[in-house]
Amino acid sequence: MDEPKRQRPRLLSAGELERAMSSLAAWRLEGGRLVRDLEFPSFAEAMRFVHRAAEEAERMDHHPDMLISYRRVTLTLWSHDAGGATWRDLELASRLDAAAAAQGKAGGS
Repeated sequence: MDEPKRQRPRLLSAGELERAMSSLAAWRLEGGRLVRDLEFPSFAEAMRFVHRAAEEAERMDHHPDMLISYRRVTLTLWSHDAGGATWRDLELASRLDAAAAAQGKAGGS
């Protein structure tokens, strides 16, 4: 039996995205993508966060772009299949904020 096709998420309108960003203060919009920079006390701490982020992404089956540069981690969220930000990106951003807060990183970098 064939698996049912997953419905493609709907691209958020500029207004929807702007309203949602008010609850994601540590994130910024760049070209329709959600971006957050975090800086950690050490490379090991940065990697612990990346591991947590990967676990959240796997739970959602929605995977961010992650750039690791020593103690700095840059997260970029967008839905490739929709060509921009969707509700899934907002949900993952919220979950990644919680993971960062659990590791002592609240707000910006």
